[in-house]
Amino acid sequence: MGGAGGAGEGAGGPFGAFGGERRVTAAQFLETISELPGISGHEGPVAARIREAWAPLVDEIRTDPLGNVIALKAGEGPKPRPRVMIATHMDEIGFMVLSIEQGGFLRVAPVGGIDVRNVLAHRVRVLGRRELVGYLGMLPPHLTTDEEMTRPVPMKDLFVDVGLPEERVRALVEPGDLVVREQRAVQLLGGRMAGKAFDNRASCAAAYHALQELARRRHQVDVVVVATVQEEVGLRGAVTSAFGVAPDVGIAVDVGFARQPGVEKDRSAEPGGGPAIALGPNIHPQVYRFLVEQAQREDVPYQVEPVPGRTGTDAWALQVARSGVATGLLSVPLRYMHSTVETVDVKDIEATGRLLAAALAAMEPEWVRGLSR
Repeated sequence: MGGAGGAGEGAGGPFGAFGGERRVTAAQFLETISELPGISGHEGPVAARIREAWAPLVDEIRTDPLGNVIALKAGEGPKPRPRVMIATHMDEIGFMVLSIEQGGFLRVAPVGGIDVRNVLAHRVRVLGRRELVGYLGMLPPHLTTDEEMTRPVPMKDLFVDVGLPEERVRALVEPGDLVVREQRAVQLLGGRMAGKAFDNRASCAAAYHALQELARRRHQVDVVVVATVQEEVGLRGAVTSAFGVAPDVGIAVDVGFARQPGVEKDRSAEPGGGPAIALGPNIHPQVYRFLVEQAQREDVPYQVEPVPGRTGTDAWALQVARSGVATGLLSVPLRYMHSTVETVDVKDIEATGRLLAAALAAMEPEWVRGLSR
């Protein structure tokens, strides 16, 4: 580990030290980081805030060349200690400017898995030489054929209107500039929240909650918590950080499908029911059983998520790092994935953090070594 920063870094920032008067809850942390821009490959503002919040709770923290935030909380067991990596990706989907067209309209392309069905008329921020507010434009229904009304607008037809004449737009924006969706996080009734980029900053908040919990518990293994980059475009941050950290055990934390109309019960988890613990070929069976046992022992609500193939999360990159890593996956139930109204239950974020902390505190070096025998 090593690198810049230490246990005291960021202690004077808005998040403060654990247990102080300014302790921030997981929900407050999620609200803050969800509203920041952090499109894949350009996660800097989010990474800075995460690093500031995590720093008082760990022994070392650094940012690697790809942009991953890597935090070490050293264990108390005899050296050499097993190393457990927690991976939570922090990037979000968005757009990139392809061209500036006549009239000053910006033609854009997706970065990550944009769902064209839910982006029309959205407010966006164009991150050019100066930040500009704009909207994803659309044809009025009066000028749209009946057939066009029944199908999504082709991605190639998406454009952004920032309200400025073409000459001014060309002076402030150029191809390659990013366009981030804008949405304030909203507190809903029943302890739920809605907003953008909860995939996967809800899990970053769960990791933050786990570090807060772990400050009150002893643990034998070295814990390395990584806020990974570029998951939405190919798990790239998890690939490089897992190679560098070289963990003995890896646990990815991401969001999963929550129950809603149109989503099958056996492909989703109940909001408020706690994290979903995955099992399948991407998951080491002993890590799965260990997580279930700790949830039961600590009375943490949990659900089971059968995944018969690769999970499409950082868990895949963890599992195949170097000569292979015993891997687990926790999923926070999320409704309306890849929209600007992604919805989570705060209790699930906190339960995920509690389960992580409990598992890390209970993990004994001999058990970890036994995974390779």
